[in-house]
Amino acid sequence: MTEPILDAAPALDFDLKSLPKVSLHDHLDGGLRPSTIIELANEVGHTLPTTDPVALGEWFRESADSGSLVRYLETFDHTVAVMQTKDGLFRVAKEFVEDLADDGVVYGEVRWAPEQHLQKGLTLDETVEAVQAGLEAGVDAVAESGRDIQVGQLITAMRHADRGQEIAELAVRHRDNGAVGFDIAGAEDGFLPSRFKDAFTYLAENNFPATVHAGEAAGLESIQSALVDGRALRLGHGVRIAEDIMVEFEDAEDASDDDDNVGLVTLGNLSSWVRDRGIALEICPSSNLQTGAIAGFGDDLDSHPLDMLYQLGFNVTINTDNRLMSGVTLTDEFELLVETFDYDLDDLLELTLNAAEAAFLPLEEKEALVEYINDAYANLA
Repeated sequence: MTEPILDAAPALDFDLKSLPKVSLHDHLDGGLRPSTIIELANEVGHTLPTTDPVALGEWFRESADSGSLVRYLETFDHTVAVMQTKDGLFRVAKEFVEDLADDGVVYGEVRWAPEQHLQKGLTLDETVEAVQAGLEAGVDAVAESGRDIQVGQLITAMRHADRGQEIAELAVRHRDNGAVGFDIAGAEDGFLPSRFKDAFTYLAENNFPATVHAGEAAGLESIQSALVDGRALRLGHGVRIAEDIMVEFEDAEDASDDDDNVGLVTLGNLSSWVRDRGIALEICPSSNLQTGAIAGFGDDLDSHPLDMLYQLGFNVTINTDNRLMSGVTLTDEFELLVETFDYDLDDLLELTLNAAEAAFLPLEEKEALVEYINDAYANLA
């Protein structure tokens, strides 16, 4: 883990949007603009809950804010429906990049499942090519405005389906055309990564990296399978690794009444493995609250174990998951951390450097990204 270069963090009296950010966990079909959904839905004849952009955005947020991952995932029926043509995929990808850049993101990995975009006759390869063309157009548009952003595709297989090997081969096939990693996503509970063990072996044989959704809707067994069967270099969410950490107080009164009481912390074998090897946790604070991923710890952001994980030295990164459904940006998530856990500029820098170092980039590009981020923070200081 790279040490922040700041000796002391200044007061957060500036716009957090100006900070350079790294986004590792952000779904393409979860980041559409409501106005774009309406226009594309009209073109393809898809019926929406409302055709008012403001009201549609509110509908997505209210539907996602249910405490259920299953209900949360149902909102994607509408976004996926308008992403079934080359033009639709191109536009969504281009705007996705522009919106990231507007939020200060300088490096972003965009995850999405090509197998969900074949309803209008596109092939898997055609979907990847359309998205890549849109991403590149977005990068060019950002460059024309005098800014820079770099993006890569995380090709994702749906864990409840049976196309893991096919999607893994698709990802490797496009490794020189924008694909930087592989993922599995969808309903986690009941669908362990071991279902795709052969696909993950194929990826490893081809030296292609994987991040695996685990530790969100399912617990430690899912994380263990992601590491063993999935050979995961990062954990998508991974927040329930905290279930393998025991915090003992002298008595219950100490735990509830003394905010400064630390207690005795004991890590289990699995959590020790994840922490000691620096396996990145792609934590999405607002989404975790919405989907019930942290229900075992509490019902508000104060109860989110991310601060405990961060303080214990886990490789915590901060992400948005689905900006449309959660109604957030990465800037918003940083602001929540400042408000909830009193994080300062040093903390935000360390979290950003964690993400930069966990990016699926060649070493030289990682080093350049880390240097850029450090320089930007130093200028603020």
